[in-house]
Amino acid sequence: MAEGEHALLESIERETGPAPLWSVLWLHGLGADGSDFVPILPELVRRDWPPMRFVFPHAPVRAVTINNGTRMRAWYDIRDFDLANRADAAGVAESVAQVDALIAREVARGIAPSRIFLAGFSQGGAITLAAGLRRTAPLAGLVGLSTYLPSMHEAAGALAPAATAQPLFMGHGTQDPVVPFAAGEQSATWMRDHGFDVEFHRYPIPHSVCLEEIRDLGDWMSRRIAAA
Repeated sequence: MAEGEHALLESIERETGPAPLWSVLWLHGLGADGSDFVPILPELVRRDWPPMRFVFPHAPVRAVTINNGTRMRAWYDIRDFDLANRADAAGVAESVAQVDALIAREVARGIAPSRIFLAGFSQGGAITLAAGLRRTAPLAGLVGLSTYLPSMHEAAGALAPAATAQPLFMGHGTQDPVVPFAAGEQSATWMRDHGFDVEFHRYPIPHSVCLEEIRDLGDWMSRRIAAA
């Protein structure tokens, strides 16, 4: 393997029909794995959608500082409870490269970037936003649930001009004790202020997803698919 290349992450895949025309990459949260969001598919997928491939990758196992160095699946180390210093930049960059490799595999399998959604929850959502703002070939859309934009004070320097063509769906619980609601709202505002079309929803839930949120996301995805 050449320097700079990344082995593809192991993933769970589900296809809603033969010969998928669209792909969705879904990144789980800290300490979970790719199986975490597979159960939402019956509530998310609409009957009139074209055949889709859902890819649920497993994050690498690494030591997580705030959890006393315990090794678990994580997209990056969490060094501090303070959001401004929470994500280690090297870990974020590594995960962004691994996500880009998964997107490249979907393109190699015949799915154009404009028919690929990138979604994530919590830590996975942070990687979704970090990867999304660097995209030079825009995706069909970005989805960030219960999440925040890491290293926001440096993010403008990484923003690719073409990236803002990607619509963004964000949902956040007003009772979230892990990623405060204000952090999600602030991240949505940053993305909007830097040119992204952001649809932001609030829900009376903790650090989780709810049925209403999945239905709102499905409505948003339906509009993106219909507009393609």
